[in-house]
This record gives sequence, structure tokens and C-alpha cells, in this order.
Amino acid sequence: MSSERQLSVSVSYGDVKVDFSGSPDVVFRSLHEFIAKEIPNIDLAKSISVNYSLNDLVQMFKDYIRFTEEGPRVWVQDRKLSDKDVILLQLTAAKAANLSGKGGKDDMSVQELEVATSLYAKTIGSRLSELNKSGAVERRDAEGGGRYKVTTTGVHWLHSQLQKKFPKMG
Repeated sequence: MSSERQLSVSVSYGDVKVDFSGSPDVVFRSLHEFIAKEIPNIDLAKSISVNYSLNDLVQMFKDYIRFTEEGPRVWVQDRKLSDKDVILLQLTAAKAANLSGKGGKDDMSVQELEVATSLYAKTIGSRLSELNKSGAVERRDAEGGGRYKVTTTGVHWLHSQLQKKFPKMG
């Protein structure tokens, strides 16, 4: 039996945590291999990952949405938005309110969208169908009808649309 002392090293990098133990030589080689191979892979994966945080949503849509006593709302004056834009903004406002703890669910029914946006239910239903087909919203079936949630793709598409229409805004 070897009386060589064992070396233990714990490494944390973002959400990844690894432990190495063994002879100093083995630990050094393992640690070097981890740094050389895994860290670039972790950074590469992060560079293509998309997950909008509350801060991202606020920065992207601060000129278009507000949290009010009545709930999250589209907040635009003197700007011409399409019905799709208004619906996606409302769903994005619901998502942001949910992430902030200032709102309930991150999804909405047609009736809730009707109250929040003042659009007609038939218009909302038609636009939601189109948005669902394009992947901008996700339909969740619930008792009493479907509920709709903006997707990551929908947030990205909406942001790019608004930047084209209003280049000086958020």
C-alpha cells in the first residue's frame, strides 16, 4: 500500500462543479484536461443558449409594457402596432410579471387577452392560431379552453419586429 498523500480539488465554473482526487500528478492532469476541454464547451453552449430573464425582458420591452393595478399591460401611445404585436406584447408582459413576482401566471386565455388588449375575441383567436403555427406562442389546454404563452422564439421575433418598426425605441 502506498503511503502517498491524496490531493483533492473541487472546481466550480458557473453551474458546473467537479471534484478531482488522487495523486497530485493524476489530479493535475485531470484538472488540466477539464480546463482545456470542458470550459470551452461550456462557454460555447452558453453562446448558443437563449433564455430571457426578467432583466432581458425589461430591457427589450420597457417602452411597450407596464405592470399596473389591473395587471401587466401593453403600454403604447401613438404607435401603430399590429394585432399580432399587441397580443405578443401582452403575453410578454404576463411572462415578465410572472418572473418578477408581480403577476400571476405566464399564460393567458382568449378572454383574458380580450380584457387586457381591447381586441375582439375572434381577432385574438385568429392571430393566436397564426402565432401558434409559427411557434411564437404555445397553446396549453386547460379546463374551459386553451391558455397561451409566449415562447422564446416569440420574444425574439417580437423584439426584432419592434426594432424594425421603431428603431429609436427599446
